[in-house]
Amino acid sequence: MRVAILGAGPAGLYLGYLLKRRNPRWEVAAFEQNAPDATFGFGVVFSDRALEFLAADDPGTHAALTPELEIWNDITLVHRGERIAIDGVGFAAIGRLKLLEILQRRAKAAGVAIEFRRAIATLEELAGADLVVGADGVNSLVRRSHEEAFGSSVTYLSNRFAWFGVNKAFPTLSQTFVMSDLGPFNVHHYRYAPDMSTFLVETDAETFRSAGLDRMSADESKAVCETVFAEALDGRPLISNNSIWRQFPKVHNARWSHGKYVLLGDALHTAHFSIGSGTRLAMEDAIALDRALADHADLAAALAGYEAARRPVLEKIVNAANASADWYEHFAEHMQLAPIDFAMSYITRSGRIGHERLRKLAPSFMARYERERPDAANRAAS
Repeated sequence: MRVAILGAGPAGLYLGYLLKRRNPRWEVAAFEQNAPDATFGFGVVFSDRALEFLAADDPGTHAALTPELEIWNDITLVHRGERIAIDGVGFAAIGRLKLLEILQRRAKAAGVAIEFRRAIATLEELAGADLVVGADGVNSLVRRSHEEAFGSSVTYLSNRFAWFGVNKAFPTLSQTFVMSDLGPFNVHHYRYAPDMSTFLVETDAETFRSAGLDRMSADESKAVCETVFAEALDGRPLISNNSIWRQFPKVHNARWSHGKYVLLGDALHTAHFSIGSGTRLAMEDAIALDRALADHADLAAALAGYEAARRPVLEKIVNAANASADWYEHFAEHMQLAPIDFAMSYITRSGRIGHERLRKLAPSFMARYERERPDAANRAAS
């Protein structure tokens, strides 16, 4: 079997490693247009149990990643200057470049041929492959080349966000919401190394235009963000890395494969960054595709089996991510709430967690909420 993987991000690298581990005689090659040390963004965040899927089936990769993780057990919300801790909602983070370095080493050690700085212009360049995997992200060439066959759609949220870093280690994953003179802003910030944090700034479409961010240079808009979040930053400057303003893309495909072509990761689906599941989902896609190829000798049956087994699980998470994204699309309206009510709105935004479950997961937060809002707590219990 000759397998060509477009994209050497987490999805493509991990799939290549899994395929060669299981099938040493297969020819597995990954093609990446960027250099091996090129990356956009800063840290990658996982829920605290997101890497458990590796522990049993791939203890080597789990062991390689674990020492590099920054781990915490709470979320901190800052609204109207008040800090509210939500306990029991743990996360872990790793630098995106560090993650790629580990996955590159393991894929190469398994025998995957990785060609960096190799831009594939048309799929005809991969005509000799028996299987072509689109792990090439939101702008996937594989998906765009067979858009109708995949039943693809890409829509964009209205909010704008820009991804920065900062030399400051935040103790937890934090969300700071500010009603500035320019309008509403929020920032998602968390450490991914002992001295570095991701600092992802978001604002609504109206503020983006009225504040003139759409007309500013990168340095000018960075300065605005430093001013809006001066308190959270303790006066530290933001660090840019292609930190342009973007709109989040919602990628959907009615069908996951077409002939010898198959999609995974962001080429197949996206999950809003507010739930911290994008990289985990991509790696789990790779696991599902590897298993399906092992379970079926026939390629068509394997690709159908991949979709049948993986789609129900994936859609639950993507639906929750879409609900979370919708909450952020209207975060300025939610900011009208008092801090404790705002925190409850935030933590229940995906529709997957109710008061009863929160009493088990976040007992300290719920104890505070029920003290301050006894009537609301009683209504939820009835």
